[in-house]
Amino acid sequence: MIIYGSVVSPFVRKLLGYLGEKGIDFELKGVGIGDPDPGFRAASPLGKMPAMDDDGFLLADSSAIIHYLEARHPEPPLIPADPQQRGRVIWWDEFGDTVFAACSGKMFFNRIVSPKFLGREGDLAAAAQAEAEELPKLLDYLESAIPASGYLVGDRFTLADLAVASPLMNLRHCGACIDAAKHPKTAAWSEAILSRPSLAPWVEKEERMMAKVLAAV
Repeated sequence: MIIYGSVVSPFVRKLLGYLGEKGIDFELKGVGIGDPDPGFRAASPLGKMPAMDDDGFLLADSSAIIHYLEARHPEPPLIPADPQQRGRVIWWDEFGDTVFAACSGKMFFNRIVSPKFLGREGDLAAAAQAEAEELPKLLDYLESAIPASGYLVGDRFTLADLAVASPLMNLRHCGACIDAAKHPKTAAWSEAILSRPSLAPWVEKEERMMAKVLAAV
């Protein structure tokens, strides 16, 4: 199985963690924004990451890939069979992908991707507004929603935890770290999820790469 994507993408990061939790073997083929790689473009018609080639079966979008793999590799289950828990996991996945990642993306893209990778000035006002107005509300909500178990759904690790924790790495790269005094549950939960064996090696690789990128003039 080939996975196309970049480790700094929250959607790719979510998928890499999922694959690690499942113990599924794969090859990560690095691609960037608008990458012309023919295999990537065949698997992802819109040119968005991640994309997958599973022995000729091509698919794009992290959630679509994960639902496909969950059907093929049901153990250990990361999407519960219980109807209510499944609904909550899918909701958190949507929250992570379309709300949380959108907020962190405004900061990460405008402060890092645009100037460091694309060579053009980012919209720093949009990044500042997202950090000042959008992010606090999302963190307040997350703080109120994390159960005592430390897992978002069903008192065990699920796709929900991966989907919501993944965008937090992009915030970390932007210097928008979680204030443990204001959001203690969120800080502890995010550290626990991102430190799991399925994610920790990718996080370490990503941090080394970003350190070089940020140090470059």
